[in-house]
Amino acid sequence: MIWFVGAGPGDPDLLTVKALRLLQECEVLVWAGSLVHPSIADLVPAGCVRHDSAGMDLKAILAVLVEAHAKGLRTVRLHTGEPALWGAIGEQIEALRSREIPVSVVPGISAFQAAAAALGQELTRPEVAQAVVLCRAPGRTPVPAGQEPEVFARTGATLCLYLSSGLLLGAVEKLAAAYGPDCPAALVSRASWPEQKILRGRLADIPAQAAAEGIDRLAILLVGPALAGGAPPSRLYASEFTHGWREAK
Repeated sequence: MIWFVGAGPGDPDLLTVKALRLLQECEVLVWAGSLVHPSIADLVPAGCVRHDSAGMDLKAILAVLVEAHAKGLRTVRLHTGEPALWGAIGEQIEALRSREIPVSVVPGISAFQAAAAALGQELTRPEVAQAVVLCRAPGRTPVPAGQEPEVFARTGATLCLYLSSGLLLGAVEKLAAAYGPDCPAALVSRASWPEQKILRGRLADIPAQAAAEGIDRLAILLVGPALAGGAPPSRLYASEFTHGWREAK
């Protein structure tokens, strides 16, 4: 079995119990060293053979995984965050299955969840936003037509935009045309890492704040009316609301 494991956003304490167990038992580790916090890769046993995939292409990664499987070694392919989101696991899994090598995926906490936790923020609010959109800004890899962030922004949903800081200004200009420049926004860099930075304000203010803070790596931009607070309270806990576990008073 080749285990594709989500490392979460960075804090080792946010690993799942299963992910931790697999790391502590693995004999071969292929990990995204440019994205995964080093302390997580250090959880493997002393004798584990480690391969940093930051400098490897798909062919080299597959060669390591196939060889490890042939030798019967417990193998973990460690990806940042949640592997199903921009994890590039699809082509790896397809190639392994074509060789009849079994794979299994262990989910991880994504950066948008860690960012929301850092903000102490609920992303869905009654009568304001009941949808959360995860998307990325087009860069060297384009996005399909109709899936640009500004298209989703027109719905008024809470938008969680994964982007490099070099794309921030262009993304904000397009989003401001849909949400309005005064829409509440936050930028979280290195969510859950010791060097985490949190910026809050209006959408139009965020690029200048990011430049002042020297944020030059990957970050999550959260935008939407739900970030403003002051939304109507949930009916879930209203005393006059009846549901399967409580009668209205």
